[in-house]
Amino acid sequence: MQGSVGAGGDEQKPYFFLSYAHTPKSDPKERNPNLWVERFFRDLCAHVMQLTSLPAGSAGFMDQQMQPGEGWQERLSEALAFCKVFVPLYSPRYFLSEQCGREWFAFSSRAAAQTRNSHNNSNPVTGIVPALWVPVPTRQLPQPAERLQFNHATFGDEYADEGFYGLIKLNYLRDQYERAVYQLAKRIVSVAQQIRLEPGDPHQDYAKVPAAFGPAGEPARELEVSVLACSRATLPTGRSPDCYGSEALDWNPYHPASSRPLADHTVDVVRGLDEYTVHLSDFEAEPQRLLDSDPPGGPGLLLLDRWALDARSRRDLMTRLCATPRPWISVLVPGNEADPQTRERDEELSRQTDAALATRVDESDGHRTPSAGLPTLEAFSKAIPGAVKAAVRHYEANAPTYPPPGSGGPMPRVLPRGIGYGVSGPGGRGQSTDQDKNNGDKAEGSSDD
Repeated sequence: MQGSVGAGGDEQKPYFFLSYAHTPKSDPKERNPNLWVERFFRDLCAHVMQLTSLPAGSAGFMDQQMQPGEGWQERLSEALAFCKVFVPLYSPRYFLSEQCGREWFAFSSRAAAQTRNSHNNSNPVTGIVPALWVPVPTRQLPQPAERLQFNHATFGDEYADEGFYGLIKLNYLRDQYERAVYQLAKRIVSVAQQIRLEPGDPHQDYAKVPAAFGPAGEPARELEVSVLACSRATLPTGRSPDCYGSEALDWNPYHPASSRPLADHTVDVVRGLDEYTVHLSDFEAEPQRLLDSDPPGGPGLLLLDRWALDARSRRDLMTRLCATPRPWISVLVPGNEADPQTRERDEELSRQTDAALATRVDESDGHRTPSAGLPTLEAFSKAIPGAVKAAVRHYEANAPTYPPPGSGGPMPRVLPRGIGYGVSGPGGRGQSTDQDKNNGDKAEGSSDD
């Protein structure tokens, strides 16, 4: 197997991770239907080896030889934690695969962490180099794939039209296949050298990793991310301005470990979870987006700065939010165990937060993280999927339903010959006829025999 992991130093880590959807056998006697993917993988690894100084066996990783009982989840998690580039092999089946969605999300989490620590946040890090196995219409791509905006025609027009499967199966396109594989290998090496992602968590519970995309072609769901935080102009007396900017949306509670506003990081993680379009707002500047929601307009997250509750106006906003049950809004409370001011006033800040969220006694009242705050950015990031899931669940339980137009037909009733509608008669809709009654008497007490 290419790209064995866990055997030692960095030289044993896979250079790229090939994520693909397994094709099931159409007949038990059929040979391995993924044989051509494996051949493509070997060809790609060979080119990457020629373009780098990698040791043998470390070019790529795919799960073609993993068997039950071999620590399948552990090996996947480790490969995703250390690979330099993620190569999703697009096909219609790929975006319906929960496993592929999990692989995408696990790698995207590393890329999101790299972006939040980058000083050039206008150019988000991805580390994802997509490849076409079978062309997929743009309209069928889920949002995480659509946002990549990768021009496949740069690898050749035939590749863009046929994908690697078409090139590898058609003999007259052999030259185009070799060219496209070589161009993809060059792209992988270029991205790996430019980005240099930090390792992820090799021990994460892969079974609990959410999928990155829902069913392709479905409209994206809307989710509100709102922030209640201080700005530098509204800080409590004695509070350091290091974590704040000119606006509440600039709030970065995990400074200096992170150089990016927490709201931007949250939006990136939410977009990577599933097909969500996210609206970002300042709760204090636009309170109606959360408060004018009866019935709810959509699920939401509220990022709460504990220091912001020092101001009466912000406490009043939280009182209004919690006065009416709004379980479809999950509340995330960041903290920073490395912040000396927060540690010094932790008891007071926790008490104020408990008072503001007093009506949220259990999960049925709405999701909330501990009042003491999530101590690290990693802990905060891991809490986002659960908060989103809870918000969506409560929204679906409380959202208005819309019956189809029209008055509907008559209610069915039990007739002697079974359930039916009967006919309208003097007694009104649904009355049975004398013939029905006679037939019923015959059915119940007589026989032609």
